Amino acid sequence: MDLEFLILGGYGQFVWPAFIFTFASCLILYVKTKTELQKQEKMFLDEYKEMHIPRIKTVEGKEITKEALSGTSI
Repeated sequence: MDLEFLILGGYGQFVWPAFIFTFASCLILYVKTKTELQKQEKMFLDEYKEMHIPRIKTVEGKEITKEALSGTSI
């Protein structure tokens, strides 16, 4: 492996620490975001898991609509 590639023409001493700092910052931000998302998902599921949403019967409404829109008098 060519050592000149890692030195980057004398600027390697500035480039590599900046690269490592950026990579570490992104990694830390990813880990914190992932753990916060998992925490929020758990809170959401705990709160809304047992919530029951009543079902609305739409069959009855369709029959009435057909009668109302038929245009014939019964």
